[in-house]
Amino acid sequence: MKIGYKLAAEAFGPAELVRQTQRAEAVGFDFVEISDHFHPWLDNQGHSPFAWTVLGAIAERTERIGLATGVTCPTVRYHPAVIAQAAATLALLSDGRFTLGVGSGERLNEHVVGREFPAVRARHAMLREALDIIRLLWRGGYRSYDGRYLSLEDARVFDLPDEPPPIAVAASGPPSARIAAELGDGLFATEDKPEIVRRYAEAGGAGPKYAEVPVAWAPDEHTAAKAAHETTRWALTGWKVMSELPNPVNFAAATTTVTEQDVAQKFACGPDPARYVAAARSFADAGFDHLVMQNAGPDPDGFLDFYAAELAGPLRELTPGTPT
Repeated sequence: MKIGYKLAAEAFGPAELVRQTQRAEAVGFDFVEISDHFHPWLDNQGHSPFAWTVLGAIAERTERIGLATGVTCPTVRYHPAVIAQAAATLALLSDGRFTLGVGSGERLNEHVVGREFPAVRARHAMLREALDIIRLLWRGGYRSYDGRYLSLEDARVFDLPDEPPPIAVAASGPPSARIAAELGDGLFATEDKPEIVRRYAEAGGAGPKYAEVPVAWAPDEHTAAKAAHETTRWALTGWKVMSELPNPVNFAAATTTVTEQDVAQKFACGPDPARYVAAARSFADAGFDHLVMQNAGPDPDGFLDFYAAELAGPLRELTPGTPT
């Protein structure tokens, strides 16, 4: 089992995210994953730096830890040619430690460039075309592409690694799991649904399977749940809401009825390592083999110390299940 640390890019500035990664490497995490957002989910989170600049700084200030986007939408706010270039550069700077996580995006981040954010079926079709373009450019040479939604004209990425970075594709249901299997090198998810892994495998997917485990560390459960409620209650809205609302104020309005008790049921809160292991085991039993600790607690250093002292061993002993 590989264990990752989620960089809360909506809650911390760029220099702090680099510092946290250095500490995560020191306490033994296998990789870090950063969201690629333009806006935070809620205004009171207060941050949303450019993920690719942060990752470049991390690559230069770490030696071992893996890096991943969780996830980038390469279709609206970015053209896939830009992501192909960015990912190739980061793979070089990190000596092959980078994984490109991609997905079909959220209106929260993609509408800012003034383009229509399409319906799910079109978003999936666009993602397929984007992955075709990225793969095409990673083959080297000048390339052109004419798709229904995306095009490319006489483009070449000059700085390419010997091996292109793996691509993990976000999935929440059968259509996106099929895209992950057919066009990706791995799977990315945020829910402990065995069906997602099963559909991925049925479509031929055999790569690493990433999932985010919601946790919130603090010396007591109430403090942890309170902090998670203040900054991360949006996580309880579900993907159909999370992908569609345009601004942080909308997420604030959509979560007025979410209580601390609701958050405590979703997140492993407080100082008891057994709760964290149980939460992680749910994802392992669903078939995931790369578990990302998404800490919504108020003290990242406290959580990193807690991980080193209490969680690293038990989490690594988990065995991915085989969904039926």
